[in-house]
Amino acid sequence: MVTNTSGKKKTAVARATVSDGTGKVRINSQPVELIEPEQSRLKMLEPFRIAEADLREEIDIDVEISGGGFAGQADAARTAIARGLVQHNNDAELRDAYLSFDRSLLVNDVRQSESKKWGGPGARARYQKSYR
Repeated sequence: MVTNTSGKKKTAVARATVSDGTGKVRINSQPVELIEPEQSRLKMLEPFRIAEADLREEIDIDVEISGGGFAGQADAARTAIARGLVQHNNDAELRDAYLSFDRSLLVNDVRQSESKKWGGPGARARYQKSYR
C-alpha cells in the first residue's frame, strides 16, 4: 500500500510517499542520516520518536521538498511524515499522540510573511523623516 501526503511551512512544501518496506527514509533522494544541519534532521525524525519503536522498520518514506529555507523545509517534512504515518497505518491512537504532543505535526502552519508596502523599507516599518 502506498500513501501520499504533504506538509507546508512558510514557502516550503514537502511531499511524502509512504510505502511498505525496510525502514528507509529518504529526503530529496538522500538518506536522512546525511541531512545537515543536525537540528533539521532531528526535527524531521520527530514523528518516529513519538510513534512505536518498531514502526520505522516496517515502512519506507520518500520525501521531496522544495522552497523555503532549511528550518521551514524541516517543519514541512516533519508534517508530511507524521501525516503519512497516520494515514498509512490508519491509527487513531497515533493521531491523538501527535496532536497531544504538537498540533503542527498534523496541521500545516498557515502563517505567511506580510508583503512590503510603499513608504517604508518593510511591511510595517516606515522611513524616518526629519523636519530640519
